[in-house]
Amino acid sequence: MADSPRFFQRLRNVFSRASDKPNSGSGIAAELTRLIGPRRIDADALEELETRLLAADVGVEVTETLLEDLRRRVARQELGDVQALLNALREDIVRLLKPVEQALSYESAERPFVILVVGVNGSGKTTTIGKLANRLQREGKQVMLAAGDTFRAAAVEQLGIWAERSGAELIAQTTGADPAAVGFDALGAARSRGADVLIIDTAGRLQAQAQLMEELKKIRRVLGKLDPTAPHEVLLVLDANQGQNALRQAEQFTADVGVSGLVLTKLDGSAKGGIVLAIARKLKLPIRYVGIGETSEDFGPFSAEAFADALLSRGSRHD
Repeated sequence: MADSPRFFQRLRNVFSRASDKPNSGSGIAAELTRLIGPRRIDADALEELETRLLAADVGVEVTETLLEDLRRRVARQELGDVQALLNALREDIVRLLKPVEQALSYESAERPFVILVVGVNGSGKTTTIGKLANRLQREGKQVMLAAGDTFRAAAVEQLGIWAERSGAELIAQTTGADPAAVGFDALGAARSRGADVLIIDTAGRLQAQAQLMEELKKIRRVLGKLDPTAPHEVLLVLDANQGQNALRQAEQFTADVGVSGLVLTKLDGSAKGGIVLAIARKLKLPIRYVGIGETSEDFGPFSAEAFADALLSRGSRHD
């Protein structure tokens, strides 16, 4: 999209701002440059890098994988200074993330394309739905929203505000209604009205709440009665501030309801976006979008290169 360069610049900027917060340390690139200075890269320099990668919530396994490659290159005297080290690290991060840089395709044999949005309480599901709806409407798609979080009246109201902003149509029932019935009725309405995309909100739940996870499975089954291929995407919304717990959430939701894509939210409030690397390495789930703020403009497609630049808090090649 035309707004991508500006979005990638904002992504880099919010990481830089997050890294300036108390107790967060500076960006990895700036901190290493300050600590290592002009000296050649040695074991001490790699140890400094390891500390900063772990502080960014990259995780032990991914950090060791990255360092293993860098150690080999240092041994071959390929990395003479800190800039060469950072360039090599960026290359390795991009290589790790490229396979999960997969845009969501809305083409399918059936209409509408059905997206079931799941996640824990407070992850930003409803806001993500609103931003996505706004984006799709701008692309000329007819979007319908289903208020499947029937336990909180505020959730329906919030989704209604986003529907009004984006021009999407909202399907809602009374508080306490069966979420599966809401999804079923919404799919029927979306088909009859020729909608291109149906996005279904769900109540937030912890990944350990078996009863609520069964409810998600029921929604999937009921949708399948109208369209055996639905939902076409199960989008898991993860709060980047959750760190390693976000990885555990992704593992459990994937096992229980078959997650097919991820959205990483609240990156503007975290200096620990390295959890994205751990999720990419372990689960290999496509990362569809990232959120870096409250407005529709603070939501965009995931880019491995832009994210690597942002994580290192260095100038983006998309500027």
